[in-house]
Amino acid sequence: MEAIVARFSDPEAIAGYEEGPVRYVPGLADLHRMTGVLLAEYAPDDARILVLGAGGGMELKALADARPGWTFVGVDPARAMLDLAERKLGPSAERVAFVHGYIDDAPEGPFDGAVCLLTLHFLDAQERTRTAGEIRRRLKPGAPFVAAHVSCPQAADEQQRWLSRYAAFAVAAGEEPERAEKWRSVTAANRNLMLSPEENVAILEAARFSDVAQFYAAFTWRGWVAYA
Repeated sequence: MEAIVARFSDPEAIAGYEEGPVRYVPGLADLHRMTGVLLAEYAPDDARILVLGAGGGMELKALADARPGWTFVGVDPARAMLDLAERKLGPSAERVAFVHGYIDDAPEGPFDGAVCLLTLHFLDAQERTRTAGEIRRRLKPGAPFVAAHVSCPQAADEQQRWLSRYAAFAVAAGEEPERAEKWRSVTAANRNLMLSPEENVAILEAARFSDVAQFYAAFTWRGWVAYA
């Protein structure tokens, strides 16, 4: 995890951060929009929302723009990425309490909803389960949790097919072929972190979330909504 935090503290990586998710995550803006819709099914107009992995501020900005009455706690281990998020949010940053750290550093809540996008795939199954449990513990009963991250079938030939599509999408979206291949190789090398959709559902259930449902699937990415 330290290496990942260091990568997101590199000035060059931060300067070009927004280009990456847009090129590698199909329908990213719609993922943010769907996240807001799923939260709003249960969260009140004055909801307080926990956002884990909030660095960069893309989902925070989308949620803040869509729901002007919501306030947020944004948690991230990379200070430079939190600074980027604050700049991106502009005046809406007044509605966000930024926390430099991990889930254990987040306030106890209780929160009306929680979000963790493009983040949990950095954690192995054990730490992912613990983190999900800590998120659930901070939610009001019945509050929604929306998560989306890398997940695809585990059979080697099938996994490689989806990883190739992941890279091909990035190239079609404007990424340099050499960089797309680099990230395909990096993702393939971390197969212990790239769990199957079934394993991810089991993790949320082990963390005592209920009614786990997949709402998003895009090549190597999956998204779920679940309830405390």
